[in-house]
Amino acid sequence: MERSFQEEIRLLGLGDGDVFHGEGILAVTKALLQSGVSYVGGYQGAPVSHLLDVMVQAREQMDALGVHVEACTNEASAAAMLGASIMYPVRGAVTWKSIVGTNVASDALSNLASPGVTGGALIVVGEDYGEGASVIQERTHAYAMKSGLWLMDPRPDLPTIVRCVEQAFELSEASNTPVVMELRIRACHVRGSFVARDNRRPSISTRDLQQDPAPFDYATLAHPPVTYRHEKLKYEVRMPAARRFIVESGLNELFRGERGDIGIVVQGGLYNTLVRALQQLGLSDAHGRSPIPILNLNVVYPLVPEQLTAFCAGKRGVLLLEEGQPDFIEQELNTILRRADLQTKLHGKDMLAMGGEYTAELMLRGLLRFLALHAPDIPRAAGEKLVAEMDSLRARAAEALGGPVPPRPPNFCVGCPERPVFAALKLVQREVGPMHISADIGCHSFATFEPFSFGNSILGYGMSLASSAGVSAFSARRPLAIMGDGGFWHNGLLSGVSSALLNDGDRVLVIMKNGYTSATGTQELLSTPTTESRRLAEGASATGTEPTIENTLKGLGVKWLRKVDNYRVDEVRDTLREAFTTDYPGLKVIVAEGECQLERQRRVKPQRARLLAQGRRVVRTRFGVDEDTCTGDHSCIRLSGCPTLTVKSSSDPLKTDPVAHVTDGCVGCGLCGEVAHAATLCPSFWRAEVVVNPGRWERFLDRLRRRVLDRLQARRAPT
Repeated sequence: MERSFQEEIRLLGLGDGDVFHGEGILAVTKALLQSGVSYVGGYQGAPVSHLLDVMVQAREQMDALGVHVEACTNEASAAAMLGASIMYPVRGAVTWKSIVGTNVASDALSNLASPGVTGGALIVVGEDYGEGASVIQERTHAYAMKSGLWLMDPRPDLPTIVRCVEQAFELSEASNTPVVMELRIRACHVRGSFVARDNRRPSISTRDLQQDPAPFDYATLAHPPVTYRHEKLKYEVRMPAARRFIVESGLNELFRGERGDIGIVVQGGLYNTLVRALQQLGLSDAHGRSPIPILNLNVVYPLVPEQLTAFCAGKRGVLLLEEGQPDFIEQELNTILRRADLQTKLHGKDMLAMGGEYTAELMLRGLLRFLALHAPDIPRAAGEKLVAEMDSLRARAAEALGGPVPPRPPNFCVGCPERPVFAALKLVQREVGPMHISADIGCHSFATFEPFSFGNSILGYGMSLASSAGVSAFSARRPLAIMGDGGFWHNGLLSGVSSALLNDGDRVLVIMKNGYTSATGTQELLSTPTTESRRLAEGASATGTEPTIENTLKGLGVKWLRKVDNYRVDEVRDTLREAFTTDYPGLKVIVAEGECQLERQRRVKPQRARLLAQGRRVVRTRFGVDEDTCTGDHSCIRLSGCPTLTVKSSSDPLKTDPVAHVTDGCVGCGLCGEVAHAATLCPSFWRAEVVVNPGRWERFLDRLRRRVLDRLQARRAPT
């Protein structure tokens, strides 16, 4: 079964005075219910997946409150849900991974921002930025500015996060504008506690229906000529209203210090890191108390000029901590200071990095430069010593390793059904030659790393086939596009398949049908097998009873369509070869089928444990390598890349090279043996069935086999 959020669901039911202990993103989820939200939607993606996952699994609790929860097919459909708040006094929230999710949702967001909203509308985006990110490095700030959406960046502290969620709805309603809340990875996963309040049952909900639709009002449509008026309303009415609310509600936080000559302005999401850097200088305690005044911006757009000028007035220098490029806040703050004729020196990107994550080390170095210029009386010896030690450690590590620390790229899970497809593709390339490969977002993008190194471009979720359109016009060999079933339903069906059919594209598409949106936590899809179908399919192809993708492709007009079992490497190889060599000129689609191994193990392991506890027969397949047969060539490792297929020293003193070895982490998928067979490698792999609690007949056969083997071995023993 899928991961259970039973504990998190329990937290959603906490009432007035109860103490919530948990992660930041779960605090957001609880705050939504305390705010009286009527509907929640979104598309999964780190680091905010839990918000929607918990809501979906807590349907009973949501139904009791009358909250509608919808797992959307992509971010655009999620953003469009907020249209309910344009005319009706209902609060709605949607979530997705940014910035890639915001890109997909941008059309709906623009048309939502133009007329504005009546009910509160909140967009929670996972600002996947920095070293731990998995997407392109851009900022949501640009979307907020160009569309006139207010942007919050709350301090990573659970009471602050909860307060910001609740006041985000009030800010939205006070200014008739949707609000975006960006949460960095560390904010989503920071742990803490806050005093909960009772969940609010919305006045309009699935339990209390709106009897009549809202009356027609052309002014609420994102359509000319009213869009011209919308533009004026955004900046002449809504923005001033938003600024008044920000000040009156105290959304931005001022932490006063004794020093009146310097100050720090920081994005809310960076506050904890700033405190850590100040601690290293002896300028802050664990609670953030510092002699340097700090203006913490929980709302980074719009800025409030009066608030900033009041903070900067009379100071020699102010340091602005703004992560990423372009430096939107720095540019605007410079403009505000000049218009107010304040001569306070503003520093930001001149003392810190232009782009990239603002780590504590980077902030420490920037603070040292700032203090040396504007507060030389503050002791800096402790910070300078720490920086020197870090530089020394880095230099010693590089010297010991003979270079930088080796990279440790991500990899497929053990037994992943997508690894065999790329092993087969390696074999096909050996026959037909290299081809252009358009990669995509998803687990299969791990094939861009060693040992496969497949992929010439990644241009968006479900966009691989569309990105090969131009290449097919001038490539002598058919281009290949790889797409997951998640990407297929998200965008690939329309942007890729329908476009290729419309233009008679002579291309090859491989769809990895593993049954889930696996890379973000195995969320369900339109083609996810039901519990019943999985039960029926055990021991066979686990997703074979739900051919929704195949039926969709046929209905759309795909003529050349093949389905393969991922783990049959020779079958996958032959089908790929056929796709690249056939005379058929149109789109050729291969549906590579194999259930996500992670999801399968989550289901199989508890079943196996229950059977063992009951003393019933359990069979587990195990693979290994006969080291006497293994030549030490290691072609099997280069072809499969499985983490459990490694090397060890040979027990044969005449063999100097290490031999292949399968570790105990093997899940018995059989890829190593399949690769050895398909590539005509050495026959060193063996397959065994480990039987626990065998029956009488099996025990009898085992005793008989042992006696026969003992006699044969005795005949070979030296006299």
